[in-house]
Amino acid sequence: MTRPFVAIGLFLMLGASMSASAGWFGNSKGWKEEVLLHDGRVLLVERSFNLGGFPTLDARERRLLDETITFTLPGTSKAVSWKTEFDNRVPERNSLGPLLLDIVESIPYLATIPAGCIAYNKWGRPTPPYVLFKYVNDAWQQITLQEFPAQLVEANLMNMPASSQLKPYYDVAAVKAKLADGNIDAYAKTILRVPTPSAGGPGGNCGEMIRTGDGGWDGIGWFRKQPSIDACLKYCERKEVSAQDCPCDRFFKKE
Repeated sequence: MTRPFVAIGLFLMLGASMSASAGWFGNSKGWKEEVLLHDGRVLLVERSFNLGGFPTLDARERRLLDETITFTLPGTSKAVSWKTEFDNRVPERNSLGPLLLDIVESIPYLATIPAGCIAYNKWGRPTPPYVLFKYVNDAWQQITLQEFPAQLVEANLMNMPASSQLKPYYDVAAVKAKLADGNIDAYAKTILRVPTPSAGGPGGNCGEMIRTGDGGWDGIGWFRKQPSIDACLKYCERKEVSAQDCPCDRFFKKE
């Protein structure tokens, strides 16, 4: 695993390592977590996730299927939920690790990061490597970094704990202790505001990938190394890459 994915790789590894027999709810698990907001208020959120089947016949642990975060908007009785699913086989954009949840002028904002190279490519290879949302009109809407409030800086959501360490409740101090983990990269602790093309985020060691017709992903190098544009186009055809996604025109002049 490359270093830029230590934080989210750990998040996925720990989630996947929780067996169906552990925890309180069988294949469904959860906990309550205190989230320190930028203005000093504390928001209590409920976090839960589901585990699926075993990925291989000899696997000992189940797959992480999804995660949900639920909270009540302060000063109201309105419940707000955010959910992400983890499935690299589908073309839909998914697999996000939550980093920061906060509220500015009664509007919830959420900062997440793609969980792995395939997810990073699904989300368009953002740099800095965030996928950002705000909650308006009863729905989470993706926004740009420029729209994300400047006062929201420090990550305040912890990574998913291992099943042997999972507790029913984490207060602010416990969350801060988790976030102080030296294995978590800087971009996963503080929201960066400048591009990170090489070393400061997932894009640094996550090569560009192209989705193929069988639901897999091929590295861009397989297209670039073809001897001609015709060979490249035939490679796209064999791999059932859509005309929109086929990158051959980027590497070859049309003959």
